[in-house]
Amino acid sequence: MNFEISGKLIVTESIVDVTVSFRKREFVIEVVNERNSDWNDFIKFQLTQDKCLLLDSFNIGDFIKVTFNIRGRKWEKDGNISYFSNLEAWKLEKSSLNATTYPSSISSSPPSPPPLTKDDIPFEKEREDVADF
Repeated sequence: MNFEISGKLIVTESIVDVTVSFRKREFVIEVVNERNSDWNDFIKFQLTQDKCLLLDSFNIGDFIKVTFNIRGRKWEKDGNISYFSNLEAWKLEKSSLNATTYPSSISSSPPSPPPLTKDDIPFEKEREDVADF
C-alpha cells in the first residue's frame, strides 16, 4: 500500500553503505499538527539503493511530498525477538505547500463522512405502532 504525506524537509543524512550490496539514506520532514502547532510531527524516512539519490535535488527548508511504503521486520538474536518498522520512501516531489498553510495529510486515509442528523437514523423516528414497556 502506498502512502503520501507532505511537509518541510528539515534533516538530510549522508548515504550509508550498510553492506556491500545495500545502502540507505535517511531524512526527516516536519509536518504541522493541525490541532496544536506546538506539537508538530517529525517523521523520519529511509531511501534505499538507487533511490538514495532522489534527495540530492532538494534543500533543507523545501516543502516536499513523500510517497512511501510501510515496511515491518522481525529480528531475532540470542533468543530475543524484536520488531521494527520503516517508512520507505520511493518518490519525492516539490510541494506547493508553504510555511503558513501546510497541513499534515496522508492520502490513503479516506475522508470522514459528514455527521449524521436525526433524520438520517431510521430508528430515531417515532413510531406509533411500538408498545411502551
